[in-house]
Amino acid sequence: MVEEDNVDQLLDLATPWCLMVAATLRLPDLIAAGHHDIADLAAAAGCDRDALHAVLDHLAGKGVFQQQAPGRFAANRAAGRLNDRFLNLDGIGGRMAHTWGTLLDYVRTGQPAYEKVFGRPFWEDLAAHPDIGADFDELMGPAGHGTPDYDIELAGGWDAIRAVVDVGGGTGAMLASLLQRHPHVHGILVDLPGTIARAAEAGLANDITPRGQSFFGPLPPGADLYLLKSVLNDWPDQQTVAILRNCAQAVKPTGSIAILGGVAPDDAPRSLGIDMLVAGGKTSTITEFTELASQAGLDVIAARTQASGRYVVECKAPGGQTR
Repeated sequence: MVEEDNVDQLLDLATPWCLMVAATLRLPDLIAAGHHDIADLAAAAGCDRDALHAVLDHLAGKGVFQQQAPGRFAANRAAGRLNDRFLNLDGIGGRMAHTWGTLLDYVRTGQPAYEKVFGRPFWEDLAAHPDIGADFDELMGPAGHGTPDYDIELAGGWDAIRAVVDVGGGTGAMLASLLQRHPHVHGILVDLPGTIARAAEAGLANDITPRGQSFFGPLPPGADLYLLKSVLNDWPDQQTVAILRNCAQAVKPTGSIAILGGVAPDDAPRSLGIDMLVAGGKTSTITEFTELASQAGLDVIAARTQASGRYVVECKAPGGQTR
């Protein structure tokens, strides 16, 4: 329970913005390079001295940076954490930070107001700014979420699986991890051409076939398993049904679709995530999702929290045989 006196702390907007400004200006690196005096540091960062001094005073008071003497600063362990590229206001971090300012619009309408701030809907904005799109790919991959070690437990096991399509799989980190666990499986990575190009540039395993396309178009057909990891939570109901329908039309008759993210147990707390604000996505309860899956021509055959802690839902076309 939040004490009444702590509400002011919860309303603190200065600290997160100061942290992101310091990260964007790469102040820890500049200090490490010998720019300790505020005048020298401001010149190196291309900033107003007094304004930068105010920011650093504020952060030093919070335990981030140390003020060794008036106007002389040192970086500490907390300041070193500001080297995280996703705090950079000039990159994807800035997109996410400014998007929280649209929360009132989102709550009033249920629709994202991202376009009002950045001039384009989220996905079009990423396509128009490849550097921001690359930041987003990194955020969704190991650089942002850590190296994945997935062991998805399928209702029928993995023995009969020969081909898996990772739909909206980004740069392929999850798919690569799964194929290491199940070396008899071939993987197909589906994402937008720009993301696939970046994945190929970074290097894809030989057992992964890249397909640069939208998942709103026909998907590579005939695979045993179609994976949707952190995809459906980015889309409203209508688009969710369209994505599921494309998977249903592509999967082999005995195959299945596995969903990780975007579905939660009926009794789970309602979550508020940035994906809701940037793209109008949502996390459905399993009851709500079962209806959406039915509209796409699918039956839910399993829904459970697995040993990994992830909530995984499996769907099949009606009449499909469980392996």
